[in-house]
Amino acid sequence: MIDKERVREVIAKRVAKEFKDGDVVNLGIGLPTEVANYIDKDVEVILQSENGFIGLGPAPEEGKEDKDLVNAGAKFVTIKEGGACFDSAMSFAIIRGGHVDATVLGALQVDEEGNLANWMIPGKMVPGMGGAMDLVVGAKRVIIAMEHTAKGAPKILKKCTLPLTAAKEVNLIVTEMGVIEVTEKGLVLKEIAPDTTVEEVLRATEANLIISPELKVMEV
Repeated sequence: MIDKERVREVIAKRVAKEFKDGDVVNLGIGLPTEVANYIDKDVEVILQSENGFIGLGPAPEEGKEDKDLVNAGAKFVTIKEGGACFDSAMSFAIIRGGHVDATVLGALQVDEEGNLANWMIPGKMVPGMGGAMDLVVGAKRVIIAMEHTAKGAPKILKKCTLPLTAAKEVNLIVTEMGVIEVTEKGLVLKEIAPDTTVEEVLRATEANLIISPELKVMEV
């Protein structure tokens, strides 16, 4: 049986390695918020929360939650020394103004062209696209953090079948099986998980994958 918590941990830990000193990063709701718990303490990353503050810290210890301090997904968080709170207008000015170096988002589907579908399934009630539509075009780099399949069905496709959030904006896909870069030539498999083979990744992926000649094992 697959340990879902371990899968999420692997993905979040690997995504956390993508950042460098000084990066301003926005973490989407769901799995991406867990990335904050694994950023190296020696790397100074500034996390922006869509609901109105900068300086997002890791999840608080149990019993030490502040009911007035939550992220965009309404989960309890901490704020680092020097952090600041502001209104929604300022939050989206940061995003739309191109001041976010990277955003990490979840996805329902991603395809060979870097198209992203992550906001609705036809026939199901949804609250709306939300800030994702601003993040994918405003951030300098778009990283998708998601499980490789959904109930056994591939999520990395030749062409998205669900309504798009944005076209050709995804730069990197991180799953529990590997790391895939979106390039002009197509999707390049750059890393695979320690307990995974290339054949297994190919079977779980509908899209065509280019195997990097420098393929390496994911560090998690």
